[in-house]
Formats: sequence, C-alpha cells, structure tokens
Amino acid sequence: MFPLSFSEFIQFHGFELKEITTKLGTKLQVFDESNEKYELRELFDAYMKYGGMPGIADVGLEQEKALILLDGIYSTVVVRDILERKLRRNQKKITDSILLKKIILYLADNIGSNLSLSSVGNVLVNEGLLEDYDRKTKPSTHTVQSYVEALLESYFFYEIKRFDIKGKEFLRTLGKYYIVDIGLRNYLLGFRNRDRGHALENIVYFELLRRGYDVAIGKIDNTEVDFIATNADEKIYIQVSESMIDENVRKRELAPLEKIKDNYEKIVLSLDTGMDSSYDGIKSLNLINWLVEK
Repeated sequence: MFPLSFSEFIQFHGFELKEITTKLGTKLQVFDESNEKYELRELFDAYMKYGGMPGIADVGLEQEKALILLDGIYSTVVVRDILERKLRRNQKKITDSILLKKIILYLADNIGSNLSLSSVGNVLVNEGLLEDYDRKTKPSTHTVQSYVEALLESYFFYEIKRFDIKGKEFLRTLGKYYIVDIGLRNYLLGFRNRDRGHALENIVYFELLRRGYDVAIGKIDNTEVDFIATNADEKIYIQVSESMIDENVRKRELAPLEKIKDNYEKIVLSLDTGMDSSYDGIKSLNLINWLVEK
C-alpha cells in the first residue's frame, strides 16, 4: 500500500476535480466544498510539499501541523519498526541509530541519482556527515548494505534497477533509490524548493507502481531513460523534466528516447502547459494532467 496518489490527495482534502470550458478550450480545475475554485497547479504544489500521507488531510495543509504528523510517522518507522523488525527476524541488529539517520538523510538527498552502496561510507566521511558524533571508523560496505536493506524492507525507500536496453539485461551497478513519500523527504531535508526534477521523478515512479507497472531505469549507450514501465500488455519509455521549453533541455531529454528503435510508446512528462505535442512520435504530456487522468 502506497501513500495517496495526487488524485486521491485531491479527494481526501475535500476538493473536486472538474473539466470546465473556457474561451481557449477545456481545462481541469479544482473546487472546494464551498465551490471556490483553485488552479490544479496550486493543489499539485501542496502535494509536492506535504506528500500523500492520509493523515495530512486530518491536520490540514499547514506546515507546522504537517511537521508533527510526519515526525510521528518517521519516528514510528525508523525508531521502532526497523529496529524491532530486524530483531524479530534474527538478522543483524541495527545498533547505530545515528548512522541509520545519516544514511536516511543521504538517500533522501540523492533520490533519483545513481548510487553505489560501496561508496556511501566514503561519501559520508568525505562530506563530513559523520563528524558530529563519536564514530571511530568509517562504516563498512556490509554495514551500509545492512542498514539500506532494513530501509527497503520497511518500505521507507524503494530501489530501482538499471536495464540495458540494447543488451536486454539488468545491470548490477548504480541503481537508484526513491523515498516512499515526498512529504517525508521535505520533513527530513527542509521545506524548500530543492532538486525539483528528482522530486518529480519520485512522484512519477510511485504513480507507475500504483498503476501496476514494473519499473526500471533504461540505459542506452551513454544516456539514460528515466523509466521503462512494463506490464503484461504494454511497455512505455518515460522521461521526466520540469520544463521542455528550453531548446537545450528539450534536446537532452529527447536524445535517449530517439536512440530507441522499437515501436513502444515514448513519453516526456513536464510541468509545461500548452505543449502537449509530439516530437517525431515522442509524446510530450503535461505531468499534472497525466497524474489525474483516468
């Protein structure tokens, strides 16, 4: 079970999504219980900030109250659930709660980035992230792997593998990690507009899981496709970008998809409005509208 999708977020907070007709055509708009209207982007920005934990609907979209709720969720998962689960299963006990938090912060700060667990210990040391507590040695790769496995087993983070599109095989190195709820990431790192591109990827990744797809990263030559989504009936290649307006960004996002020579659907999702079009068969869709489509 995942946190709320964006569509569910709208419903849980008492809003209704309607298609209205304007002079420029039809558009999606959101109405509250008093029939006051809001732009869909306003609700999406709130979703990007507070995430999809159902309890947010009870406390309202206020940062101070949301922080209290998210702190309780974080403490339950990390302080109690992970430690007790490892103990119950007779696996290596997680004994260093501070190191666990440092690894959580590192993974949260690097969602959507290619990571090697063997280098995490070195990075924590080199970036001075272990200087504020009394640890005498660099954590070993085995220790880091054990702690990350606990986080994966608790569904706090999800790992996504890389797939070689030409070689048609999964690769064993440089996977990525996404956090189960973007609101928890903001709680951990601060409610500020940071690394928005990877945050959008995080949201798209979990939406694909909700829709029943198996998801991998695509590697083709020296470029990367954000997601390959497959199920029993279809395969979709997806790029996620905050904007496609800049020509250089557009070329960069389209390049990996253009290298793929099969006939499966290829999509770029962005926050741009009015740019729903096709680039030599590659669809450009508004990410927010894609999230709420039925």
